[in-house]
Amino acid sequence: MPAGDTAANKQKETRLFLFLIVCFFPLLSVALVGGYGFLIWIMQILTGPPGA
Repeated sequence: MPAGDTAANKQKETRLFLFLIVCFFPLLSVALVGGYGFLIWIMQILTGPPGA
């Protein structure tokens, strides 16, 4: 494998890693927490608050 391919691959991997850490995982976390909160909200609309 030529040295240029290795350097290009390493640069692509670094950019992908930074994208995942800076953009994707924070957005995924917000989406999961927001989705869970929405699910709880809908359940409380349908069944009433806990202990009711």
